[in-house]
Amino acid sequence: MSNNIVAIVGRPNVGKSTLFNRLIQRREAIVDSVSGVTRDRNYGKSEWNGKEFSVIDTGGYVRGSDDVFEGEIRKQVELAIDEADVIIFVVDVEEGITPMDETVAKLLRKVTKPVLLAVNKVDNAMREKDAIEFYNLGLGDYFTFASISGSGTGDLLDALIEAFPEKPEVEVKEDLPRFAVVGRPNAGKSSFINALIGKDRYIVTDIAGTTRDAIDTKFDRFGFEFNLVDTAGIRRKAKVKEDLEFYSVMRSVRAIEHADICILVIDATRGFEGQDQSIFWLAEKNRKGVVILVNKWDLVEKDTMSTRDYEDKIKKELMPFTDVPILFVSALTKQRLLKALEATVQVYENRKQRIATSKFNEYMLKVIEAYPPPATKGKYVKIKYCMQLPTQTPQFVFFANMPQYVKEPYKRYLENKIREKWDFAGVPIDIYIREK
Repeated sequence: MSNNIVAIVGRPNVGKSTLFNRLIQRREAIVDSVSGVTRDRNYGKSEWNGKEFSVIDTGGYVRGSDDVFEGEIRKQVELAIDEADVIIFVVDVEEGITPMDETVAKLLRKVTKPVLLAVNKVDNAMREKDAIEFYNLGLGDYFTFASISGSGTGDLLDALIEAFPEKPEVEVKEDLPRFAVVGRPNAGKSSFINALIGKDRYIVTDIAGTTRDAIDTKFDRFGFEFNLVDTAGIRRKAKVKEDLEFYSVMRSVRAIEHADICILVIDATRGFEGQDQSIFWLAEKNRKGVVILVNKWDLVEKDTMSTRDYEDKIKKELMPFTDVPILFVSALTKQRLLKALEATVQVYENRKQRIATSKFNEYMLKVIEAYPPPATKGKYVKIKYCMQLPTQTPQFVFFANMPQYVKEPYKRYLENKIREKWDFAGVPIDIYIREK
């Protein structure tokens, strides 16, 4: 599958985050009537008419402001425009065309990518007429919608899908597994790959953001064979400030989409920070296998409990998905690099694992009998049959007489029991309850 990235841009307080929340069908972006609330970037996945795409909610575009945050937001919006396949430019019908809208439009007129002009807060016929003035922005036709109620978003999404560029499928060399090395800037991703392949294939400096593009390397040593992808993908030195984190995630989006396993490299001297967590959950949402490597472990002062305490802190942030291999390595001293490879290959095998239906039923039905789903409103749920679905990632279906009464805590119980019996470390599991 060829994934597309959609960036939502515009000046502050026009409803970008409300549209973002509606597209991903979750309230992830903070929405407030005060302008400038979105300073960090939000990432999510959306789907329309069978096509999946990634959505990025950017901060409001501002020029000529004394606010240091708004200068960074402006850079991030420009990066989003540079990386996205399609841009949705949101404006506000209540306020009409403002000088800031004209500034953004001037920027977008130079872009060769599809730009959809979306006029927000159009919820009656009078405002439909008012929207005509947005032709003056010189971006052609526009779409009217109301992000709060959702009216008009269907037409906007239809046009969005049509605007996606045709992309060739990603070529997978010799059907080898693809392991993507992901993580925040300067965590040591390129040093890790150089240490593995035994030569300086990638430029390594102390400047965060040296690697510009995701590059494939075929790895065939120590009995392992796979494609290794360095996804650092940061801008040139002139752009290495606050926007580094944003750009690293944007580069990681596509690499994660097409990977089998994501090797998340974190900097031991900095800890498991918010950006590391964002990339981890991006991989988890895409149902990829994950291995966490705590790099630069040689630089950390340690005692007998250091490793366990550090691992516990990371797992606390990963809850409820804590069944993830965490290894402490050093790309500089090559400490535990082979163990890291072994763990990654094992996660790949775990992800491919198929359990025979007879064995699965024999074990899980006893588990369910020992602790059946809690009764709801005096009604008892009975599960008589279960199986693994023939999908690329581990998915299991349980057939029940009243599936609507099986809640998330019981699904987690089933998942935990599956993990106790079979090794699915590092691999997200999906549990479905269906009517028998």
